[in-house]
Amino acid sequence: MKKKIMALVAAAVTASMIAGGAVSASGAGETVRVGSLKGPTSMGLVRMMDEEKDDTDYSFEMAAAADEIAGKFTSGDLDIALVPANMASILYNKTKGNVQVIDINTLGVLYVVTSDDSITGIADLKGKTIYSTGKGQTPEYVLNYLLDANGLSQDDVTVEYKSEPTEVVSALTQTEGAVGILPQPFATAACKQNENLKEVCDLTQEWDKTGKGTLVTGVTIAKKDYIQANPGVIDDFLDEHEDSIEFANESTSEAAELVAAAGIVEKAPVAEAAIPKCNLKYLDEEEMKTALSGYLEVLMDQNPESVGGTLPGDDFYYIEEED
Repeated sequence: MKKKIMALVAAAVTASMIAGGAVSASGAGETVRVGSLKGPTSMGLVRMMDEEKDDTDYSFEMAAAADEIAGKFTSGDLDIALVPANMASILYNKTKGNVQVIDINTLGVLYVVTSDDSITGIADLKGKTIYSTGKGQTPEYVLNYLLDANGLSQDDVTVEYKSEPTEVVSALTQTEGAVGILPQPFATAACKQNENLKEVCDLTQEWDKTGKGTLVTGVTIAKKDYIQANPGVIDDFLDEHEDSIEFANESTSEAAELVAAAGIVEKAPVAEAAIPKCNLKYLDEEEMKTALSGYLEVLMDQNPESVGGTLPGDDFYYIEEED
């Protein structure tokens, strides 16, 4: 998406921003504060993060836990946040509609990792103990949905939830034949560290087989009042975010160096191997709405609390009005 604003509109917006003390990502003003998770969502930002060292008006903050980013966003310490898709819906409901999704930045990133050669798909998980992170979050909901879609119940597997992906990796290393569900880039890193481990099942592909929309992992949000006060900031951010995601996908080697430098992944070769599997994807407006609304409906059917009790209204999706 490349936003095109006519000169007259741009002048009016600029005047309004100056009068109201609003910020501008492309001009003088306050810094636009962006928060993201240490993982794929931040990988899609690395070009923008690198340019932060130059003369830009963005500041970036990474966190390991989604709750930390959500807390800083709701308290007003962040202007734009990259969060799990279902968390965006929860925040929308908590703020009584004062949150909008401005883009989708990451599709599915979950993989089944094991040394057990008998596992090639979801149906093969019957009777297995699975180590995973994300209880009450995307990994749990995705796994439960895929089990059901493959004729299995939650009683057919034993899931042990860990607090960090590194704990899942430890369980896979210490227990022969153990099965784990890991997000990228941890899945790639685990397989690099232990040659016996393999990514045997891509949960995004398994989701696609069900015909129920698109598996969405990460979205970008801002508060509705912030968007209304700073339309130029949002448009500039979206243009640059799209370019940054495109850079990561097309210039993988160069992006991997930036990912390692930012501390998202320890080593550039691991980052380079992981980026193509991270499903970094920029979707906005109607395409964003179609993908995300379908995904949230699946979560709602499983557990209404996973989306904050109710599905968001149409105002949840930032769609620029045509002039």
